Amino acid sequence: MKRTTVFADEDMLRKLREIAKRENTSLSEVTRKALVEYVSRRRPRRARLSLVGVGRSGRKDIAEHSEELLGKGFGR
Repeated sequence: MKRTTVFADEDMLRKLREIAKRENTSLSEVTRKALVEYVSRRRPRRARLSLVGVGRSGRKDIAEHSEELLGKGFGR
């Protein structure tokens, strides 16, 4: 772990100290937890996997009849 300096206004420091006192922990620990939570919410979201083209239908006319097949619900 590395030491760093953070500037915060008096009101924020007061609130952080209140939390630390309530949780019986240090101001540093409260600050670390807050930073972890903040950063974890801003992680880049994983791209959704595309399922287009996955699997084989055994048919060669899917593109030509896509609307008809979609209307039928894929043969269900």
